[in-house]
Order: sequence, then structure tokens, then C-alpha cells
Amino acid sequence: MSFTLHGLPVSGGIAIGQAHLISQATLEVSHLVIAPRMVEKEVARFEAAMQRVRAEFATMKGSLEKSPADMRAFIDLHRMILEDPELSEVPKQIIRERRCNAEWAIVQQMQVLVEQFEHVEDQYLRERSYDVRQAVERVVRELSEHPDHVSKLKGVKGENVIVVAHDLSPADVMAFKDHNFASFVTDVGGATSHTAILARGMGIPAVLGLHNARALIRDKETLIVDGTRGVVIVNPDRRILEEYELRRSQYEIEKSKLKLLKTARATTLDKIKIDLLANIEEPEDVEAVIECGADGVGLFRTEFIFLGRGDMPSEDEQFEAYRKAVKGMEGRPLTIRTFDLGNDKQMVSEDLAEERRRDNPALGLRSIRLSLAEPKVFQAQLRAILRASKFGKVKILVPMLSHAFQVDQTLAAVEQAKSSLRGQKIAFDENIEVGGMIEVPAAALAIGIFLRRLDFLSIGTNDLIQYTLAIDRTDEQVANLYDPLHPAVLMLLSHIIGSAEKAGVPVSMCGEMAGDPMFTRLLLGMGLRQFSMFPAQIPAVKQRIKQSDISEIEPIVRKIIRLEESAKIEEQIERLNAWQQ
Repeated sequence: MSFTLHGLPVSGGIAIGQAHLISQATLEVSHLVIAPRMVEKEVARFEAAMQRVRAEFATMKGSLEKSPADMRAFIDLHRMILEDPELSEVPKQIIRERRCNAEWAIVQQMQVLVEQFEHVEDQYLRERSYDVRQAVERVVRELSEHPDHVSKLKGVKGENVIVVAHDLSPADVMAFKDHNFASFVTDVGGATSHTAILARGMGIPAVLGLHNARALIRDKETLIVDGTRGVVIVNPDRRILEEYELRRSQYEIEKSKLKLLKTARATTLDKIKIDLLANIEEPEDVEAVIECGADGVGLFRTEFIFLGRGDMPSEDEQFEAYRKAVKGMEGRPLTIRTFDLGNDKQMVSEDLAEERRRDNPALGLRSIRLSLAEPKVFQAQLRAILRASKFGKVKILVPMLSHAFQVDQTLAAVEQAKSSLRGQKIAFDENIEVGGMIEVPAAALAIGIFLRRLDFLSIGTNDLIQYTLAIDRTDEQVANLYDPLHPAVLMLLSHIIGSAEKAGVPVSMCGEMAGDPMFTRLLLGMGLRQFSMFPAQIPAVKQRIKQSDISEIEPIVRKIIRLEESAKIEEQIERLNAWQQ
């Protein structure tokens, strides 16, 4: 029987092949009570399993020396998670105190950490719970002597294996690539999960968030995975199969053409230069930025420092991470965003602890609000960024601004950090630029406040759309209402870009819209000249730019912005993209 499943389109492309089901039951462990005399042996068994997993990660990283840098970075992340005392030491305490088996102890501690992540408002940080689960699963497999996912592919014949699983870790995905691995689909996962990011980096079609694909699909059934539309077709008929085989061939031809664009400048047909920047999450991602030919980094998320830890990183820890990224950029600009955290992290003081129990953390003490409420913490980060600016072109980006006083207080904090460094005779860039993210409607509507005070702006479309439409895109019941082409969203974007252009203030966009070629011409017509996205998205956007004539696009876009219905806007966008091919 043929049927279709719909999920999240996290990595474009088309794959056709046979389903290969992967079991995902290793975290369902039994709770065993062990004899007192066996407690220390159980602790030793836990330590041995952890050591084997670390060795496995080291071997895997060594085999990836010639692979893109982001692949090795994901291995390092899972290794760091397992080295954190919350997972390396606390389970041993649980074993000793409760006289339980090691599998149960580490899963119990994992659940504590996952629950903390799931209360985070920021989607990127919330999806790091997948990384914690995946890292722990590898340890549980070692403890249970459960065969790894790759071993289950041994003996599988054919060039087009499509892995179907409840979840996959980045390490699993990388291990599969030598075993006739064409695509994968999972029940869970989001667009910003590391598995999704890795799939985009490897160019593997993938659909996540299918909910029950693992239960509905049978082994060796024929599948079509459309990673662009987020569709999985099970047992397609001959007509559908032939149609998708043609689409796949066309896609591969276009993909091969994109590889030739790495060193080409992103210039429109009417000779307007566009800056294509990259979004990164860790210092190790810088290699991928260089490899894809990006002009710089438009967004460096510093929240990675908090992964797998419950305390505040020191100034020196931050400085070392920022310096590593700056030096790796080889003179290209690096825009570092200050902490975009909520009160879910161990950053707030005791007198603010009550904030943790608020029902609506998205509207509470987070991002720049939290940084200004904790001046010592903020000073440590600002000093670290300033110290790193000695080694290259660094910019400071402040998230979630909505009031003039927030900008004034931030600039005062920057001056305070500069003054303290001068007093210690520590070098830094005296002319470092400070910019702000426009991601709430209040900031977009009162844009003049920020244009007069800041050196540059960056539009965070993910949050701007979410707050404008009052839609939580991670809530399955209303996610379909999350609409980048809503008339209100387009009016806000046009207002921001147009106002910045008139004021002569540079403005970039770092949300998902920036990396989607569907929106490239729309944004060019609005006046956007700086785009920031995942490195793997740059070639496709660059191609669309090189096929565009802004002088002809602008009048069309002005008409589109005046439309009042999303359906009509989408229809006109499709026509705009079909034109000038």
C-alpha cells in the first residue's frame, strides 16, 4: 500500500531506495538493585564504558581528517558532553547511593539534564537535548553490549539505503556514510538539531519530525525522500517513481553546478555586490566558513559555551574560544552575539531565582535583559570579546533589543569593559563596532532608536516572525501558521531594511529566510545586501543572486509588499523566482 508522510524538510534533495529500520530502544533500561559488595565493580563498569566511547569518538574524529570541519566539531561536542561532571561523575554517585545498575543511573541523570533543556525558550538551545540523549545512548549501548547502528548495515546490498529511525546522532550519520547510505528519516528532531545541520553539510536528503515513521514503515519497502518538501512516499507507484527519478537527476545536475561557485563573487546581473556571511555555533565551525567561500561570519552564537555545564564560563574560557574563532577567520569579519540565554541557565543571582518559575519565559528575563540584570556576567563576556578583537576583525551583536535604554546601558557596559582593559594595559580594538538584533516588533517599528545609536543591525527573522504572529513554531498544533510571507512580516522587513538604507546603517539578516533561495530575490528587491546563513546554504543563495537583476526586481517587490493575502504573495514570489532563470 502506498502512503505519504509529512515532516520537517531539513536537508534538500531527493533520494530513492529501500528502507532500513534502525532500532532505538537502548534508552529503555531496567532498574536493578545490586549487592553492596558489587557497587564499586558497577562503578568501574560505568567508567570502562565511558572510556570506550571516548576512544570510539577519538577514532572516528581521526578518520574524518579530510572531511568538512563541522563533522569533526559534532564529534567534539558529544565528547565534551560526556566529559562534563553532570554525566561523568553524578551517575557514579547515583550508583553508590542507590545501589543501582550503571545503565539506569546514567539514564536518570540524562533525564534531569534533558528536562532542563526542554524548558529553554531558545529553539537552538532547546534542541541540544537531542545531543545529550544521543551521547548517553552510545554509553548505554556499550554498557548493554547492544550492537551499534552501523553494524546493522553490514551485509546490506544496494546503492540506495534509506535509514529509518526514531532518532539518529551526528556520529551515527557519519558512520553510515561508508555503508551505501543515501538518506535518512527520523521520528524526532528539528531544523536546528545537529543531525539536521550535519545532513545539510553533507548534502544528504533528510526529513525529520515524522513522529511515527519508524512504526509505519517496514524493512526493505521502497521509499522516496523529498528533503526539499519534507515528504516521504512509501511504496510509490510507477508513475510517481518515474517522476521523482527525473527530479533527482535534475537536482544532481544543479548541485554539480553549484560547486563551481565557491570562489565566485556574489554579484547580481546589474553588478551589485552582495555579502554572503555564515552562521556558526562553535569555533570549530570556522573551517566550514572558509571552505564554502563565505565573506565572514554574520552570527556567532556564544551559547555553545553552556552546553553540558551548569555554571557560568569564566572570562578566560570565553576569551580562548573567541580567539580561536577570530584567528581561524584569517582576517574575515566575525560577528559575536552576546549570550542569548533565558533564566533557565545558572546565570542569574539568587534574588532573581523566582523568575525561573514564570510560565512565559519568552516574555521574561532573557537575552540582553538578563545580561543587563547581571552586570558582572556581562562584563566578563564583553571583556573576553574585546580581548579577542586584538586578533582580527570582531563585531559585537546584542540580541533582543526593544528599548533605547537597553542600547544606552549596553554601550555604557562596553565602555566600562574597555576602560578596565585599558587600566590593565590589555590590547583590544578601540573602534570595535556594536550592533543590535531586530527580532521583536517593537524594535522593528521604532527602528530609528537603534539606527541612531548602533553601528549596524541584524534581522533575526525566526523570532521576529514568531513574535509578530504570536506563533510558537515548535508547537505542532499551530506551527502551520508560522508564515514568513504574512503581509505584516513583509511590511516589517521592508520597513527595517528601507530605514537602515536611508540612515546609511548596514543591515544583515541571519534568520532562516536568509538561507532559503525562495526568498533571495524578495529580499534583494527590498534592499537587503548582507545575508547570513549556514555555510552549506551559501552556494544555492549565491547562484540565485548571480541570476538576478535588482533594477528589474525592485518594482515587482514593491507591488508584492502591498498585497494583503499570503496566498497571493506566495504566488507572486513563485513567478518572481521563475523569472530571470
